[in-house]
Amino acid sequence: MPILHIKAKPNARVSALTQQADGTWLAQLKSAPVDGKANAELVALVASTFGCTKSAVTIKTGAGSKLKRVTVPD
Repeated sequence: MPILHIKAKPNARVSALTQQADGTWLAQLKSAPVDGKANAELVALVASTFGCTKSAVTIKTGAGSKLKRVTVPD
């Protein structure tokens, strides 16, 4: 399972997931980082981008920070 290094930016105007030049990902999330709403939106955004189910995407580290390591299926 590949591991994505994602920097989350909550409270954005639009939801978007873009790859940066250094290979990391930038996730712009509409949700506020309250009660796990931003993490849930991040999982849904990664799942739709990579064409897999939300249950297949897991946040390995960084659930409480802006820098996250997320696994997606092959």
